[in-house]
Amino acid sequence: MAPVPPILVRTARRCWRWQWQQLMGGLAPADSEGNYRRPAGVFTALPPLPEDAAAPDGHVLIVGRSCPWAHRAWLVWSLRGLAGSIALEVVEPDPEAGRWRFTRPFLGCTTLQELYRACGAPAATRATVPVLVSRRRQRVVVGESARLIELLNQWPSGQALDLDPAPQREATGRWRERLQHSVNDGVYRCGFARTQAAYDRAEAALFATLAEVEEQLSTRPDPWLSGPMLSLADVQLFPTLIRLELVYAPLFGVSRLPLWQLPALWRWRSRFHALPGVADTCAAAAWRQDYFGTLFPLHPSGIVPAGPCLATLVAEPPAGGHTPGETP
Repeated sequence: MAPVPPILVRTARRCWRWQWQQLMGGLAPADSEGNYRRPAGVFTALPPLPEDAAAPDGHVLIVGRSCPWAHRAWLVWSLRGLAGSIALEVVEPDPEAGRWRFTRPFLGCTTLQELYRACGAPAATRATVPVLVSRRRQRVVVGESARLIELLNQWPSGQALDLDPAPQREATGRWRERLQHSVNDGVYRCGFARTQAAYDRAEAALFATLAEVEEQLSTRPDPWLSGPMLSLADVQLFPTLIRLELVYAPLFGVSRLPLWQLPALWRWRSRFHALPGVADTCAAAAWRQDYFGTLFPLHPSGIVPAGPCLATLVAEPPAGGHTPGETP
């Protein structure tokens, strides 16, 4: 086969670069320096606890399996045993249309976008999960994940678990703010960066924060991030860390440091995954299918590559600190 002429290669690269920029503009807006900027959402205010919060099946929590922001709300719902008053509705991605759809009609809607519009959101608003909906009022209560997990932590429950314990509240707040920017959104700022410099900044901030978490967990006797009791800071970190090797490292380019080289964080992740109900919120196959199959600008082939088994990522590391099957 004759070699491809260099001019054709250069032309193809320029064309693909232009097309990639156009596609990324719709998927992930960026500033003039190429830094990803998450679009502002709607239904973001923290509302008071609804008067009918304890009513059986009075509210519905809408989540998507692959979404880490929805995962944190799902975790609080599960850990606090809220199934009696809040039903769980899992939406599925529609890659062709770029939206979430219901598996069966919900309040007369077939897509999450339709529900947003029915609840008063502007037509151009991007519909995202998680969303807490009142059945009786047929409206969105709150749709911003950080505020939603705070509300769910206040929700009446037969369990005494408080994920924002007063003795740790200040430390929990500090960690949540740090994690939100550098880790939770940080992996997306790496994956959606438009320039090398933007990626370098986001990647450095991500691993600097993970190093701080490692130091915190390895130098203090407390088993959890902000103290001796489980908190919203732990809930906020887990969805990102459990997806690290499965999705973010191969797709978003955050593979500088495998997690087995941060043994305290590895043990923390295993400990969190072992909590009652947590494993039921983890769907590794769906995560990989949705990320690799849906984010076309980052992975045009749509081929879902093989990845590690989730069970090996939450097992106790063997002597020497290496993960099962890992070559030292």
